[in-house]
Amino acid sequence: MESSTPQPNPNPTENTDQRQKEALAAFTATLHSVGTNLEAPLRDRAANIQSNATALERQEAELVETTQRLAQQNQQWVGLADETREGLKEIGDVQNWAEMIERDLLALEDMMDNVERGGDHGSEDGSDTELNGHVENGNANGHGDHDTSGKKVDQPAKGWLRWW
Repeated sequence: MESSTPQPNPNPTENTDQRQKEALAAFTATLHSVGTNLEAPLRDRAANIQSNATALERQEAELVETTQRLAQQNQQWVGLADETREGLKEIGDVQNWAEMIERDLLALEDMMDNVERGGDHGSEDGSDTELNGHVENGNANGHGDHDTSGKKVDQPAKGWLRWW
């Protein structure tokens, strides 16, 4: 009678080799699965980085172009500021020139007043003037502010424009 007990495998190394092959296949499949699971997000990130790099290169080119335009505009503003500064300087020069001319004309006017009065030595500032032995409170043309009765007298126009 034959017993129903299993018979031992006549070749035990074959059984061990089979198990190792199955374990190796399972391990390889697990590694492949883990690699695939980790690879997908990395691929997505790499694609995102690549598309962002392209956008950044485009923005960099725009920034360079804008910076060049701003540099040109800045040079134009510097030129305008220089022109304005020169214009203001010329205005100041014209003002100084006009003041010098006005002083010269006032000096000439005072000289002409003295000549018209017959060479009297009146003061230029309108202070007291001695005429024919008596003192009058007068202006540079020898006329007093008041007549002998004490009434105010109109004075002739004073200034270089009166000669025109």
